[in-house]
Amino acid sequence: MRILFWFRKDLRLDDNTGLAEAVRDARGDVIPFYTSEPAILSRDDIAATRVRFVLDSLADLAAAIERAGSRLALAHGDAVANVTRAARDFGADAVYWNDEYEPALRARDDAVERALSTTGIRVRRFHDRLLVPPGAVTTRGGRPFVVFTPFARTCDALPVARPVAAVRRLAPHDLPGPRLATLEQLGFATTQPPWPGGARAGATRLKRFLAKALPDYATGRDRLDADGTSRLSADLKFGTVSVRRVVAQVLEAAQDDRRLRTHAAKYVSELRWRDFYSHVLFHFPQVERGAFRPQFGAIRWAGKRAHFDAWTSGRTGYPIVDAGMRQLAATGYMHNRARMIVASFLTKDLLLDWRLGERHFMRHLVDGDLANNNGGWQWAAGTGTDAQPWFRVFNPVLQGQRFDPDGAYVRRWVPELAKVPDRWVHRPWDAPAPPRSYPAPVVDHAEQRDRALAMYRAVSNSLTARRSKR
Repeated sequence: MRILFWFRKDLRLDDNTGLAEAVRDARGDVIPFYTSEPAILSRDDIAATRVRFVLDSLADLAAAIERAGSRLALAHGDAVANVTRAARDFGADAVYWNDEYEPALRARDDAVERALSTTGIRVRRFHDRLLVPPGAVTTRGGRPFVVFTPFARTCDALPVARPVAAVRRLAPHDLPGPRLATLEQLGFATTQPPWPGGARAGATRLKRFLAKALPDYATGRDRLDADGTSRLSADLKFGTVSVRRVVAQVLEAAQDDRRLRTHAAKYVSELRWRDFYSHVLFHFPQVERGAFRPQFGAIRWAGKRAHFDAWTSGRTGYPIVDAGMRQLAATGYMHNRARMIVASFLTKDLLLDWRLGERHFMRHLVDGDLANNNGGWQWAAGTGTDAQPWFRVFNPVLQGQRFDPDGAYVRRWVPELAKVPDRWVHRPWDAPAPPRSYPAPVVDHAEQRDRALAMYRAVSNSLTARRSKR
């Protein structure tokens, strides 16, 4: 049997579920195929740094495929037409791929499957990108989970899937394999430093995490002034590293060193959030456009455009917020704790729609992922499933003092505050000599907190009143 394997967000040969199954079923007669899609590249929320990461990852994948005795077949254009044509030209009996869970990508994949079926080519689809695929766990009533804790507890009770060995041999072929386009040829440009993509770079990041960050992960992951996270988010997004391989190595490290067990458990718990938000998007695709809890779609956001501009440029006058936004603009990355802080500030201090922030993040993040980004923003805004209560409002000064106690993170990204003493670095407006080059706060946090609570309370009270009339 001849099989075409369609690579998407699984850009690796190691522990690739669908690819490994294809090689087994076809006894090695498998060719690797990838198609870039104008419909995706033309979206207005695509970040140049993400496109560059994919190009780097494809180059790394192509090199690995050559070492396996084949070439990466490439095409550009409509996926339905390109996959069908490649399968027909190769004489494939079947096309295999690993599934995606975003609404638009699911619709695309269904269309490809229908087109292949009309030509008599069989399709097999696999779960690969999550620890637990959508539909594998439900509540006792058979419904999708909408609260994280019972979801995670149910997933923890399942056996952890073990990674499979890397594919070593693929088939030679005559399908087109043109050179990869450059970032500029695709119409993108960025001044951000490269975030190295590819399986080899991902393996290096995993190794660094195990050696340096895992030993303090449970207590150090929220510190903004330290590098206590895995930095694997882009690798997991594009599948340059398998989530099962990551978990296996983390658990193996903890097995060898008991002191790591608490930290390993915490890290796996954080990966459960990634699964959870993908499940929510799969089962409730409406969250892509609006609040999970419909009543919060009635919020009357009262913020100003000038405040949004101050937020995006890192000029709000709140150091921890500005540091996070400047890190994002400069690098295409932001620490997760900073993401929560700036999201809370946009929605509950500036009183601006969470969807504005969600879109801004997707336009800049190297690891921008619809499910995770949407889930995080709805959590911060209090509109989601397992949402932060709408009446909980982050105090940006206290958050800075707690997670950047010496101001190292702020001073790195807000150099105007480099000489401000530690005591004042998170509230420079109170310093005896506030730096003239740094703006005063655009809003008063205490006043805006009260306004936010009133804004949310109006919606909550309206819902309560409607329920009482039923």
